[in-house]
Amino acid sequence: MTDAPEILRYAAFADDASGGNPAGVVLDAAGLDDETMQRIAAEADDAETAFITGMADDGARRVRYFSPIAEVPFSGHATVATAIAIAEREGPGTLRFETPVGEIVIETTAAPDRPNELRAAFTSVEPAVEPIPEFVLEGLLVLLGLDRTELDERFPPRLAFAGNWHPVLVVAALEAFDGFSADPGAVRAFMDTQDWKATITVLHPLGDGDGDGGSGSDTAQPARFEARNLLPVGRITEDPATGAAAAAVGGYLRALGLVNPPARVVIEQGRHVGRPGELTTDIPEHGGIVVSGRAVPIT
Repeated sequence: MTDAPEILRYAAFADDASGGNPAGVVLDAAGLDDETMQRIAAEADDAETAFITGMADDGARRVRYFSPIAEVPFSGHATVATAIAIAEREGPGTLRFETPVGEIVIETTAAPDRPNELRAAFTSVEPAVEPIPEFVLEGLLVLLGLDRTELDERFPPRLAFAGNWHPVLVVAALEAFDGFSADPGAVRAFMDTQDWKATITVLHPLGDGDGDGGSGSDTAQPARFEARNLLPVGRITEDPATGAAAAAVGGYLRALGLVNPPARVVIEQGRHVGRPGELTTDIPEHGGIVVSGRAVPIT
């Protein structure tokens, strides 16, 4: 390709461009090689940039994701941003993305009275949950300056997957949640050692639901969390809004019996980096987790 591709930028999981997670989007990356896509992602300097590299025989769009330093298997916020960019040009509807982790189905919709207000909901691949090896957990807590006693005993630490593997820790006290910190270089080295390609997910419960969480159960269950997702790539040290992690958290809550599906959990994120956003996570009884939100162009 001789012409430079158009690089769009969207803020995902936010109502305005000052919030949420910025993502690069290249709608026509056909003919771009790996080196060029990596260079574009590095220059864009967002957490991830999504590239549509072509169409599969069955009509799915082939999508790849690059952070400023490497290709990543999946990016939820870049998926939402890409789906909204397509919906703005083609109208809302169902999209299918062929990604390195499998097919992702995205539903884009417009508000009935505000047709320009678009929302996207992606369904993750089948989630999985595994224990964190004890020595890894100890190292992770030391890295973050957290004590085991500061973890919420209702939510045991786990590795959770819904496209990427994320260690999930839940901190009980807001003071400890707000106060922990870590050296970005040390975090990057630790994550590389564990082959964690996405984020370290730290949650704080903001309160239980009204008893059903969308499920009709009489048992109170968590309905809202605040999240911090450590992601040391380029200038970024903490991700403002992480769709893949929200999906992994939904799988985590279901696998550990901490919600009664179908359930809805809202995750607030980005306050600590000045880009607040909100991710809605719908947890069905079986199958992939549905994560939804808006995305708006960054001009």
